[in-house]
Amino acid sequence: MPTRGTNGGVGEAAKQVAEHASTLARLEMELAQLELKTKVTNLGLGAGLLIGGGIFALFALGFGLATVAAALATVVSTWLALLIVTGVVALVALVLALVGRGRVKKGTPPVPEQAIEEAKLTQTAIKTHG
Repeated sequence: MPTRGTNGGVGEAAKQVAEHASTLARLEMELAQLELKTKVTNLGLGAGLLIGGGIFALFALGFGLATVAAALATVVSTWLALLIVTGVVALVALVLALVGRGRVKKGTPPVPEQAIEEAKLTQTAIKTHG
């Protein structure tokens, strides 16, 4: 029986290397799982905080518009001040919707048309010169 420090043979060494490799692979998998779990947790918390921030920003916008309407109400009737603010908000919404629609039309269908055309030209060139 070989003792520590003596040669136990190639078979024994190969067995130990295989065991160490297996242990190392298992530990690396555990590390990867822990790392992914941490990243997913951070991602979830970050997304939740961003959504909360967006909700508060929406409330801030509403209060800002109410402030503008209240300021206008010192010059004109309250109903007219609210109507003016509503009209401006509707106009901004319309402009944003029209610009967004134009961008969507520009991006649809989501097919790389230029790349397809280049591939067809390349294919034709290969057929004619090949």
